[in-house]
Amino acid sequence: MHEFNFKDNELYCENIKVADIAKSVATPFYLYSYKTLIDHYRKIKTAFRPIDPLVCFSVKSNSNLAVLRALVKNGAGLDVVSGGELYKAKLAGVKAGKVVYAGVGKKHSEIEEAIEFGILFFNIESEEELGDIEKIANRLKKKVNIAVRINPDVIPKTHRYIATGKGESKFGLDFETAHKIFNSRWKYPHLNIRGVHIHIGSQILNAEPFTTAIRKVLEFLKSCKIEVDYFNIGGGLGIVYSIENPQTAKSFAKSILPLLKKSKLNIILEPGRFISGNSGILVTKVLYTKRTPRKTFIIVDGGMSDLIRPSLYEAYHKIVPVRVRQDSSATAERVDVVGPICETGDFLGKDRYLPRMPKGSLVAVMAAGAYGFTMSSNYNSRPRGAEVMVIGNKFYTVKEAESYKDLVHGEIIPRILR
Repeated sequence: MHEFNFKDNELYCENIKVADIAKSVATPFYLYSYKTLIDHYRKIKTAFRPIDPLVCFSVKSNSNLAVLRALVKNGAGLDVVSGGELYKAKLAGVKAGKVVYAGVGKKHSEIEEAIEFGILFFNIESEEELGDIEKIANRLKKKVNIAVRINPDVIPKTHRYIATGKGESKFGLDFETAHKIFNSRWKYPHLNIRGVHIHIGSQILNAEPFTTAIRKVLEFLKSCKIEVDYFNIGGGLGIVYSIENPQTAKSFAKSILPLLKKSKLNIILEPGRFISGNSGILVTKVLYTKRTPRKTFIIVDGGMSDLIRPSLYEAYHKIVPVRVRQDSSATAERVDVVGPICETGDFLGKDRYLPRMPKGSLVAVMAAGAYGFTMSSNYNSRPRGAEVMVIGNKFYTVKEAESYKDLVHGEIIPRILR
């Protein structure tokens, strides 16, 4: 499943002790396993080999350049949702024909940059957006490929904040509006409207919502006699954080391949979490232990500014000591693992049974490779930590830790206040 394992009571990332990395890199920091990252990408490619899809890694899940380059070098395309993500995609060396661009709020400057680069598709989310892309393509004298993102009104079993295919969601277009767009292609002479796109949510553990959504879209295309040659089925495959039993890439493919083969369309997938989630951990250090009449708190130097998922989604991440003492099982106690941020919601885990850990002990927050660093912030004016990648027997700092100077970069005190 991943390359973070205990050997002789020490947590390793591939072939290196995490504690040894922490001697050179200040906590908190993110640590990625190259092997885990690429293994999970290959699982998707192998499972769907019969239809040879374009697999576009979702950059929003982890946008570190080394992560993107590793995947691109192994054949992946990229799914971007902003000008900044497109900029990073270019630096990672992705081919323009392997980039798809989603998002409900694309700015004109971002649209222009993507057209000039020559991306494969825009996944459009509104009629106004479609009209704006037509105008910009006309001005640039370019022909642009478009996929219409459809909201299939499917309710997956996941957190409501990451369910994107429900009817009341801001994402995608209802079937009636999508039909209207396909029937008025002539209004957009600079656009090739040649695909459909869905993305129903994230951390989805079984195939049923996907098969429902795919069937609805294929039936729509057939009943309305709409001709397209691409079907982007999005991402959203869940991973193990705690006791989940998510579908494997192989079982997922087995469920939906018959539908996709029958469609005879070119298929695009946009996995993010499935590839990057278990490839990373957050390494943090114990600052204090605080005992109160009601709770025991383990206070660490990483918090919601580093990993906001527990605070934002009440998401569960397994938390383990980097080094396990021989007598740890006898000394385990129920604790809340909390950070240094001045918010009651600043926690990494509640009611966890962990061994007593003295000040300076290292703690690993597992399955933090997706929506970890990408959602981090400088709240409480805290510099963000480093990102590190292990490749075999060596580790590399792939993003340096921020300094106090980074916190004020670009800030200007007006002359009148000096």
